[in-house]
Amino acid sequence: MSGKIVHTVTGAFGFSGKYIAQRLLDDGLIVNTLTNSPDRDNPFHGRITAEPFNFAKPDLLTKSLEGTRVLYNTYWVRFNHKTFSHQEAVKNTLALFNAAKQAGVERVVHVSITNPSGEHGLEYFQGKAELEQALTESGLSYAILRPAVLFGREDILINNIAWMLRRFPVFGVFGDGEYKIQPIYVDDLAALAVEQGKSRDDGIIEAIGPETFTYNQLVREIGRIITKPRPLLHISPALGFTIGRLAGLVLRDEVITKEEIKGLMAGTLAVNAPPAGATRLTAWAEANRDNLGKRYASELARRRDRRTEY
Repeated sequence: MSGKIVHTVTGAFGFSGKYIAQRLLDDGLIVNTLTNSPDRDNPFHGRITAEPFNFAKPDLLTKSLEGTRVLYNTYWVRFNHKTFSHQEAVKNTLALFNAAKQAGVERVVHVSITNPSGEHGLEYFQGKAELEQALTESGLSYAILRPAVLFGREDILINNIAWMLRRFPVFGVFGDGEYKIQPIYVDDLAALAVEQGKSRDDGIIEAIGPETFTYNQLVREIGRIITKPRPLLHISPALGFTIGRLAGLVLRDEVITKEEIKGLMAGTLAVNAPPAGATRLTAWAEANRDNLGKRYASELARRRDRRTEY
C-alpha cells in the first residue's frame, strides 16, 4: 500500500465495521480491513483489501497499517469464552494501537462503550476503560465513540428481543426493568466515525441515539411494533441467567451472561448527554417489522462460520 492514502477498518465484514467501510467507499476512499474472517461473504465485491490481524506478529501488524491515514477500530469481544476473552481483546487492541503508532497512522477512531469503568466490577467496561486511557496517552490523534447499544439489520440484542416476543407468551425482565438504554442506529455510528476521521481534534463522544427507554419500555415498544405484545414477567437476575443458560444449550449460543445482566441493571447503557444519532429505533423497527426477530441471531454461530455474511 506504499504511496496510497488508506483508511483501515477493523472488522469490515462484520457489523459496525461494514457500515463504516461502506461510507468510506462511498466517499471514494481506499479501504483496507484487518479481520479474523478474510473469506466471509461481504457486499464489497473485492473493493476492500483484507488482511489478518496478526496480533501475535507485531512486525506484520505494523506492515499491514503502513500507508493508513485513519484507523477505525471496532475490534472487541462481547463476553469471555473458551476461545476468546476480554483480557485477550485488551492485549490485542493495545498491540493494534502500538502498531498504528509505529506505522505512522495519523488518526484513530475507536469504538468504546458508554460508562467505561471498573466501578461495577465488570470486565467488559473495565477493559474498555483501560483501552481509552491507553489511546489518550499514546500520542496518537484520536476520537473515542461511546455507543450504548447498536441496532440495525445485523444486530443481536434488539433482534433477539423481537425473536423471543414472537415465540413466547410472556417476556422475562431482570428485576424491575426501570434501568435505561439508549440505542443508536449502526449507520448513524458509522457516519459519526467517518466524520471524526476527517478531524484531528482529540475528543470523546457519547454516541447515543435520540430515544431513551427503560428496559420495560423498550420491550413493550418492540412488542407493539411487531404486533406481539406480551406481559412482562419480572424475575430475579439469577433466574434470568439460568433460563438464558438453558436456552443457550438449545440454541448453541451464549444468550446472556451474568456480566451483561449486571451491567444492564446497573444503568451502564445510558448517559446524560445529547444524542449523536438521529435515527429513532421505533421508526427503524416500524420500517423493518416484517423481518425483525424472524430468525435468532447467534453470536457464537457467527464465530463458528467465518464465511457467511452477517
